[in-house]
Amino acid sequence: MDTLSYKTVSANKATVNKEWVVVDAEGQILGRMCTKVAKLLRGKYKPNFTPNVDCGDNVIIINAAKVQLTGNKWNDRVYVRYTGFPGGQREYTPQDLMNKGADRLILKVVKGMLPKNRLGSKLITNLRVFAGPEHNMQAQTPKQIDINTLK
Repeated sequence: MDTLSYKTVSANKATVNKEWVVVDAEGQILGRMCTKVAKLLRGKYKPNFTPNVDCGDNVIIINAAKVQLTGNKWNDRVYVRYTGFPGGQREYTPQDLMNKGADRLILKVVKGMLPKNRLGSKLITNLRVFAGPEHNMQAQTPKQIDINTLK
């Protein structure tokens, strides 16, 4: 019996094959789309997934301004942050983030779904968000994927 067939193959920087993909956010539900984007960034859809290596794809999200939230979550959901000073607790809604820029809301949601360590900080840099249908990443020749076909 060949014992080499039972070895677990782990990916590293040299063996990882990263791709550029485009995701269209028009008409998508925010949380459902962002979970799939976080899995793409992490590399969980690849057969050589390794938990401690950046083996995910680079993701470009277009039409971020046309993302949807169900119910009345645009104004009822509240995010809280603290400045560190007395009386420095700030509250804001998804609508407030969308008014500042469509990319801020999606970046916040996806970042919350990634690991809270150095790997998560590296992974969030592989995400590019654009409010409209145009992006400036044509040089990378990204391929368009349908996010609804992923689990």
